[in-house]
Amino acid sequence: MLTSEERQIYRRHLQLPEIGEAGQEKLKNARVLVVGAGGLGCPILQYLAAAGVGTLGIVDADKVDLSNLQRQILYGPADLGQLKAETAARAVKRINPLVHTEVHSCRVRLGNVRELVSKYDVVVDGSDNFPTRYLLNDACVSLGRPLVSGAIYKFEGQVSVFNYQGGPTYRCLFPQPPSVQEAPNCDATGVLGVLPGLVGTAQATETLKVILGLGEVLSGRLWMFDALTFQTRTLKFARRPEQAAIHLGTADTRDYADLCGAGMRTISVAELQAQLESGQPPFLLDVREPHEFAAGHLPGATSLPLSSLEKGVATLPKQHPVVVYCRSGRRSQQAVERLQTEFGFANLINLDGGILAWEETAVA
Repeated sequence: MLTSEERQIYRRHLQLPEIGEAGQEKLKNARVLVVGAGGLGCPILQYLAAAGVGTLGIVDADKVDLSNLQRQILYGPADLGQLKAETAARAVKRINPLVHTEVHSCRVRLGNVRELVSKYDVVVDGSDNFPTRYLLNDACVSLGRPLVSGAIYKFEGQVSVFNYQGGPTYRCLFPQPPSVQEAPNCDATGVLGVLPGLVGTAQATETLKVILGLGEVLSGRLWMFDALTFQTRTLKFARRPEQAAIHLGTADTRDYADLCGAGMRTISVAELQAQLESGQPPFLLDVREPHEFAAGHLPGATSLPLSSLEKGVATLPKQHPVVVYCRSGRRSQQAVERLQTEFGFANLINLDGGILAWEETAVA
């Protein structure tokens, strides 16, 4: 039952016959997991909170950075250095104190994805990397949860709903992950600041439709938007039984650690820490941009941005082990593959999860 306060707050919903009090109660009882509290996650959280979704789980291990403020509108200069999940939860409370938030200041990993997803009715993917997208898809298939997916690149965005009422999954649309060079990377290429707001709002819309059973959900359809032309188009796709059958129990779980770079050697934070404490530490190569390196880096690391990689190739050792890292592990994958294929390096190791994983482990 709705309280008198709730009837006032959600009066415009109650006036819609398609929602009414019964629909608002569905929203109140719903539990939604939002993965990523960045560009997409900010508008998703704002609108789901304002709409009265009863419980919002927020997953993000990152901290607020100055470069986030151009598009991540839940945050301001006073939030710099704060954990995004915690900061976003406080912002949600300001928007709607009636909404309960559950903070998960961690990265989604194979070891925790089942527990995270199982606690919620709907999963909304606001992440920015392919390993997480495939992992969330497989978990949602395993646990029977719909997945509201969004992605952005420069001036373009797309939204779809996967695993909804027997509909296609993410793997039905994208059976094979892209190569490292093909994988979009906002850190390296940039993105129009308002674009995540448009795409994230579309994701919030689809989430409400899924909860309420309203309209025609974007299942089996990929909505695409071009901000430069303001044109949209919708691509239809079908369920592929052999792809839809893939879930956590049938997928090759080794793919999640290195989904976009098959054959690439990786190292965990714990393994790197042990090597750094040994008498023969590896050479550390930071391929982030100079301003990121200046803000903080691993002890003894050498800075060589991915954007100017070839300029410093001659300075890198070819016999001694080189651990390459970036913010989350994506740019370092690109760097390793380029150095291997274009310059013949065979001594490179990618740090799984990048400096985010390093900081997360250090906090723990």
